[in-house]
Order: sequence, then structure tokens, then C-alpha cells
Amino acid sequence: QVQLVESGGGLVQSGGSLRLSCAASVSISTFYVTGWYRQAPGKQRELVATITTGGSKNYGDSVRGRFTISRDNAKNTVYLQMDTLKPEDTAVYSCMIRGVGRDYWGQGTQVTVSS
Repeated sequence: QVQLVESGGGLVQSGGSLRLSCAASVSISTFYVTGWYRQAPGKQRELVATITTGGSKNYGDSVRGRFTISRDNAKNTVYLQMDTLKPEDTAVYSCMIRGVGRDYWGQGTQVTVSS
């Protein structure tokens, strides 16, 4: 069974940084795409960033240039480095890995950016 556990969320001031981690219970090297999504209250879930096994990265328009996604296959962990945070980045951030025919999701971690 695939389990994903996020950590690293919290409260930070505008302009600050946070690093999120997503630890998987399985070898992520077998999953082509891993990534992060977020959902703010009253809004739809949106793409933050994805990364493939080949290292190709894709970012949402609102975070490009400020956030960096990476993955460590040896540790079965996906990271999201978030810099220059803004109040509009406040949301629940969830980790995702794409399997055959379905996506697997973590429970999410809250990120709150104060102005």
C-alpha cells in the first residue's frame, strides 16, 4: 500500500522560506511523476510543481522562480523548497505520486504566510 507523509509546513512571515518533505512508503523511482499541489480555502486545488524520473520539472505560474522541486530516489522522498513566500501561498500542500491508472496522495501539510 502506498503511503505518503508530508512534513515541514508551518507559519512563516512574508518573504520567508520553508522546505516541505514527502516521504513515501514505496520506492518512488518506479513512479514516473511526483509532485506537489495546494488548495486554499474556497479555491480549487492547483498545481505547484511536478518532477519526472528523468528530472524534468514543471511549475505553476504563480510559483515559478520562487519554488524548487526535487526528489531523492534513495530516500524515497520528494522535496519542495519555497522561497520568497507570499500571503497568497497560504494553503494545504499535498504530495502526489502518479501510478498506473491512479494517483496517490498524502494527507497534506498546512502552510500559512503572514503579511
